[in-house]
Amino acid sequence: TLNDRMRRMDALHLDYPFAGSGMLRDLLHREGDPVGRRHVATLMRRMGVEALYRKPNTSRKDPQHAVFPYRLRGVSIARANHAWAMDICYIPMARGFVYLAAVMDWHSRRILWWRVSNSLTTDFCIEAVECVLASHGKREIFDTDQGSQFTSGEFVRLLAEAGIVQSMDGKGCWRDNVFIERFWRSLKYEEVYLRAYESVSAAKAGITRYIAFYNAERTHSALDRRSPDAVYFEALSLAVAA
Repeated sequence: TLNDRMRRMDALHLDYPFAGSGMLRDLLHREGDPVGRRHVATLMRRMGVEALYRKPNTSRKDPQHAVFPYRLRGVSIARANHAWAMDICYIPMARGFVYLAAVMDWHSRRILWWRVSNSLTTDFCIEAVECVLASHGKREIFDTDQGSQFTSGEFVRLLAEAGIVQSMDGKGCWRDNVFIERFWRSLKYEEVYLRAYESVSAAKAGITRYIAFYNAERTHSALDRRSPDAVYFEALSLAVAA
């Protein structure tokens, strides 16, 4: 079905993020799906994914919006809530799909807040940021890609009024936001692809369940085999003690 094809394209995009419509078509052909390149390109636009060198559609910037420099390169992020990162990804369901926006603490990899939407609009990103600011307070650096959701006047004003320095990944430089990219991969392979969400509410329930597991129980080699929660709350305790 069309939805099965899009779900497979999403998985192939995770494995081969440099693949454009032609390469994805060839990969699908090898698996017995005789789809045309134009159709693959149409589905990629609908899903919000493109080859890295062209930048994902979820990150397509508006030429009339301001773009900010990347401010995390060479910066030592050694404490919780020093810098946050935000991104959007495509979540396939049994029928249709949704988009997920998440805010991550850069130091601990902890997911601080997230929101789901059925369209790539700015409002659900704004809502996520407002909620995370209300629950965690003002922070120093907020990194995103160059997507129009993050360069919009409303989003820029929200961070500026909170006194937060806005940072943006370089065009096509997924490594600038590598931690949240790795989270998307873990989420999809360990939760989303194992389910066939029948509804948006089911998708939200599954994502809620996985993020709770990811934060509290899933260990990371880069965190010395500790969970994001363990690193995050330890860092907060040390900051209070200091």
